[in-house]
Parts: sequence; structure tokens; C-alpha cells
Amino acid sequence: MSARLMQGNEAIAEGALAAGVRFFGGYPITPSTEIAESLAKLLPKVGGTFIQMEDEIASMGVVLGASLAGKKVLTASSGPGISLKQELIGYASAAEIPAVIVNVQRVGPSTGQPTAPSQGDVMQARWGTHGDHSIIVLSPWSVREAFDVTVKAVNYAERFRTPVILLTDEIVGHLRENVELPAEVEVYPRRTPKTSRAEGYEPYTPDDDLVPNVANFGEGYHIHVTGLIHDETGFPSGSPKVTREAIKRMNDKIARAEDIIEVHQEFMDDAEFAIVSFGGTARTAYEAVLNVRKRGFKVGFVRLVTIFPFADKVIRKLAGKVKGLVVAELNFGQLVNEVERAVAGQCPVKLCAKYDMTIFEPEEIEQSIDELIAEVNGNG
Repeated sequence: MSARLMQGNEAIAEGALAAGVRFFGGYPITPSTEIAESLAKLLPKVGGTFIQMEDEIASMGVVLGASLAGKKVLTASSGPGISLKQELIGYASAAEIPAVIVNVQRVGPSTGQPTAPSQGDVMQARWGTHGDHSIIVLSPWSVREAFDVTVKAVNYAERFRTPVILLTDEIVGHLRENVELPAEVEVYPRRTPKTSRAEGYEPYTPDDDLVPNVANFGEGYHIHVTGLIHDETGFPSGSPKVTREAIKRMNDKIARAEDIIEVHQEFMDDAEFAIVSFGGTARTAYEAVLNVRKRGFKVGFVRLVTIFPFADKVIRKLAGKVKGLVVAELNFGQLVNEVERAVAGQCPVKLCAKYDMTIFEPEEIEQSIDELIAEVNGNG
């Protein structure tokens, strides 16, 4: 297949189609609108459905309804819209409804700076909805990876029957690159009941991987779906035992799946220091690492593709090998708190933050690396 000049948002739409998404419900919002525009054109060509709703709350509702009816679904928005979706993201977590929510981040809070890049929604992605829920959050750094990570997001939503957040940013969303997309991708199918008998069927009985095989609506099974804590029948329960077991299972089904934690590392064999980053900022951080290494400093590069579940073991092991870490992120400081928690005092962690609606220049990240090296070596 020949290379195509493509925008990150367009690659997300193509990845969704390749993974089997056949329903999109959304509402236009900068800087994610190209995802909706692309799917409005492409979905009808493959027998899919595109619908623009009256607001972000309704758009989240229709994708959950379509998912329960058996469709693979995706919605896309940015910070303010993601805020409106939170109640139904929580509902999807509790009812175990597969759905992919794309957040093309922009400056906030509130309306913020609609066209400016940011990475200020990291903690919203993890804890935006209330309660002890788990979540999968993925973040690409290139146009091709936007395609690949979207496929993974759809597959993980189906595999774990959970909402998955694709946390990209304006940098990657509006970046254009020549990419060659694969002709075929690995697709995880919708889970189906282990029994053909509708009588006595309990939709929320978990499989060995702790994930239930809930039948699609309209296939002859009796199903009850609720956001209330429920037992294996799907009906609400006021039992402390059922509540404890349900919450633990919904968290454990994701926590135990370490194969979904993806971290890319370079120059770590000889690294004395390292920089941790993700998304669009990682592109600048990579150039900063190259520049610093040219000056003779042994600095490694660590990029998180899976933001949550957080790569605790990887970061903890890394902290035991280096003299210090720099965390570069386009916000006031969010991911750095997770890094510090995982490091647990093994080495210094320095934040390189930017939140003035402009992207990083390599020199800004290099300065933070230089300052950390000087501090650790007693020259600061």
C-alpha cells in the first residue's frame, strides 16, 4: 500500500474503521472535529452509522446504546466535552459496556484556549468520573501510531468490556505525516455468551479473565443493565459482599493484564539520567535527548504509550538504575505525580512543565536536563 499524507485525527478515524467500529456518536469540538468529519464520510461506505447529537452527554449515551446492541463504537471530543461525558463514562465502567472515547486535548480549564495544545487532562482521564473505577488510557505520538493505538483501544474495550480513553493532543491530532497503513490488523471480536440457553443466563458471570460475556440486546437473552452495583444476574444488590466483590473484580480485570502496558525506551543501556514523556511532547523530548547526548551526557528516553494502568514496575526499575528523571509534560504537573509515586524516593524527579498554550522547544527540555544533572552532581 502506498504512503498517504494524513492528519493524526484522520488516522484515528481510519484506525477505528480497521478495528471494526461501525457507530460514531458525537458533537463537533475543536481540536477533535476532523475525527467526526472523517467518520461522517467513511462510516456509511462500510454500512456503519454516524450521528451528530445535540450535545456531548447525548453523544455518549447513544454510543453506549449502540454498543449494548452489538456495535463497536467510538466517540471523540476535547476537554469540555469530556467533562460532560463523565457521568456516562462511569456508567459504562459499572455496566461494563465497551466504548472508546477520544480526547484531543486543548488548554483548559473550562473553555480555555480552544485551538492551543495541552496535556492537562491526564488526571481527568484517570479519575474524571467518581468511584473506585479502573480505566485504560492510551496516548500516541505520531500519525501512524494514532492509527495503531486506536486499533488497540477498540480491541481493549472489547476484551475487557470497559471504556477506553484515547488521550491524544492537538499536536498529534493536527500533525500531518506520510504514513503507510497496514492492509490488515488484529481485531478482537465482541465477546459472546458461553451458553445458547437464554433461560437462567447470568450476563455478568465472569470468565476466567474476570470479564463477563454479556449478550447483545436483541439476541434472545434476558439482560438487565444498570449503573447500580449488581450481582451476576445484572440486577442491583444491596449486599456488602456483592459490592466488595464487584468493585474488586472490575478493577482486577484490568490490573492483572500487564501485557497492555506499553513503554518505549531508547538509549537506556548506558543512561545515567532519563526523560519521561508521552504524546506530542515526547517528540520534542526525543530531540532534546539527542542534543544532550551529542554534548556527552548519557541521557535515556522513556515514552509512555499506556498512561493508565500506570507502568509502576517499569518506572520503579528504571529509577533504580539512573541518577535522576525529568518528566516533561504540557501542563502544570500531572503525570509527574505518578512518576514520583512509582519512583518512591529512589532518585530525584524533576518536572519540566509548560502551560502557556505553546509547544515545547527542545532547548527548554534540555535546560531541565542540564539543571537536574547539575543538581545531582552538586554543581547546582
